[in-house]
Amino acid sequence: MSKTISFRQEIRDFFVFLRKPRLSPRLAQQDLGHGWHTDWTNGLGVKRILQWAALLWLINMTVFGPLAASVATSSGAQHKLDFTNIPWKQAIIWAPLIEEMVFRYVLRRPSQFLWVLPVTIWCLFNGPQTITVSLLLVVVVLLYFRPSVGGDKRSLFTAVALGKAWPRRWYKIYARHFGWVFYGSTILFATLHLYNFKFNQINLWMLPLLILPQFFTGLVLAWLRVRRGIGASIILHAVFNSGPLLLIMTIVSLMPEAAL
Repeated sequence: MSKTISFRQEIRDFFVFLRKPRLSPRLAQQDLGHGWHTDWTNGLGVKRILQWAALLWLINMTVFGPLAASVATSSGAQHKLDFTNIPWKQAIIWAPLIEEMVFRYVLRRPSQFLWVLPVTIWCLFNGPQTITVSLLLVVVVLLYFRPSVGGDKRSLFTAVALGKAWPRRWYKIYARHFGWVFYGSTILFATLHLYNFKFNQINLWMLPLLILPQFFTGLVLAWLRVRRGIGASIILHAVFNSGPLLLIMTIVSLMPEAAL
């Protein structure tokens, strides 16, 4: 069993990682298995997940959130969220799963992008319908059980549906330019959240300021995906989303006039 590093050490590793994103070995954690299964197993524990969630809530509430709110107020941008009808299932279950699969899964599994990205992007833009939820679950099951499907046989199903490792030469090229992929995926993730606003007129330079909370949160989630696994980033994403929603639901239930 590997020695688990402290939360302070993880924070230090996060900021070091931001200076030069790399496909380095995972952080020390419990030995939860090997290969593809480990990617989905959350080795952080409840305490560490809550520590990261609390840090993100604190930074977003005290720094990036107020700045984004100030920009929204000054530009007349309005949030589309209906406080009297909060889609909590979509925010806590659907969004973390689909957004992590679209924007962060292939960061460490680039050989999967030819089939994972088209399928998950289609699910993302079609929303949490029965067919998209079912399809997404099928994708997750296929990816989780990949080591036990196909075996040593080079079947068409294994090659096309589940993908194979890239040739070493191509993987080296990907690793060399990984920083661009890391930051590019995070920018796209944050930009997606502009859809949450209604605009009248706004200067283009103000748009990035509106999504600073999502950008910073996306950096942490992308780092966690690379250094821990996709399971850890999905769980943290879900816990992070639950905090503001629970706060809003509590305020609305205690002060219904605040939602008007």
